[in-house]
Amino acid sequence: MNKLSLIIKREYLAKVRNKSFVIMTFLSPILMVGMIVLIAYLTKVNDSQKRIIGVFNESNYFSTDFTTNERTSYIFFKDISLQAAKDSTLSLGIFGLLHIPDRSSLEEVAESTFFYSKEPPNTLVLDLLEDIFEERLRQGKLLDMGVSTEQFAAINDKFEINIANFTGEQNLKGINEMKAFIGGGFGYLIMMFIIIYGGFVMRSVIEEKTSRIIEVIISSVKPFQLMLGKIIGTSLAGITQFAIWIISASLLLFVVFLVFGIDLTGYSEQSVMASNPMSGISPLPATTDTMQLYALELLQIPWGLLISLFLVYFVLGYLIYSSIYAAIGAAVDNETDTQQFIFPIILPLMLAIYVGFFSVFNNPHGPIAVAFSLFPLTSPIVMLMRLPGGIGEGGVPLWQVIISIVFLILTFIGIVWLAAKIYRVGILMYGKKPTYKELFKWLKY
Repeated sequence: MNKLSLIIKREYLAKVRNKSFVIMTFLSPILMVGMIVLIAYLTKVNDSQKRIIGVFNESNYFSTDFTTNERTSYIFFKDISLQAAKDSTLSLGIFGLLHIPDRSSLEEVAESTFFYSKEPPNTLVLDLLEDIFEERLRQGKLLDMGVSTEQFAAINDKFEINIANFTGEQNLKGINEMKAFIGGGFGYLIMMFIIIYGGFVMRSVIEEKTSRIIEVIISSVKPFQLMLGKIIGTSLAGITQFAIWIISASLLLFVVFLVFGIDLTGYSEQSVMASNPMSGISPLPATTDTMQLYALELLQIPWGLLISLFLVYFVLGYLIYSSIYAAIGAAVDNETDTQQFIFPIILPLMLAIYVGFFSVFNNPHGPIAVAFSLFPLTSPIVMLMRLPGGIGEGGVPLWQVIISIVFLILTFIGIVWLAAKIYRVGILMYGKKPTYKELFKWLKY
């Protein structure tokens, strides 16, 4: 045990005293905050640009349907030819020209309408124009059936069904997806940490192997102890740097927003309220009472439990993957040879993110979500997507959380044991690129 603590201390101090480690520890938060501020500024500049659309309406319809708003304005052409309208649009640098020809009926007008632009228009512009035509066509058909304009306005109201639990408390639309996004954010943080810092352990093993120091160390320390010490020591160094990044970046962001008066709530309201194509979240109602309900619902998330379990899954998940990275480092002579082994490591992380999002959004208690939240290589990410709903009734069953943590611990010990077997043979192998078949043979020694 004393040897293990010495190895952990040595690995930790070797990393934190490295000049590049110290420089990046304090430089990275500045770069991250600078990038966030730059993105916020570019988003504001991009959203401030108003799109101008020319309208050449030759029909008796749509005379009052195109109204200027904050993002789109219209220029109307009259008493000229279509070619002249096109030439004017190009010469004025207008985004595009909507030509509405003169036909005998509203349906024929809509079918004959064209939107001309220099480049293919984006979906938002087309959706805006199509919504205007769809609304007008719907209204026209109802008028033909004898429905007055007042009656149409009365029946055109949108409907949202009221939802509540069996105790009578009101439920909110999209709250499960919002909770999954919060948990997914924690899971994504784990994935990025593993990808960034997993290579620390691998490079540490490769450096000692190529410098032949390992041949001296291994004579007095068991491979399992050495492997476990390197993993824990390097992991602690990574966690230390990551914690400094989070704290310093948060303080810098607060200072920047305070000094420059940046208001994130003002950016791209449409992007916040729009539906998410992956999750199917509908736009949230903008009423004050509803927003207060959403705020209260988010406050009811067990943040203490979520953060505590995040730390547990964060540490266990990183230890598992760093063990795999260490085994790869023991099997090769240089970082170039590690490329054939990296993708199989990253694949479960990518699978956890994408499958987790789709399965947890649709059914957080379904068989796919449960299976991936128990499987050790994906559970640190998928389980965190489910945990914002709490533990117990309505949330994740307690037994699933316990089993997933037990599986993670057992998997970590098992992978360290297997990595140590590879380590024992691989540290003395030089000049040969191992294959998967040879690695399997090493496990039998």
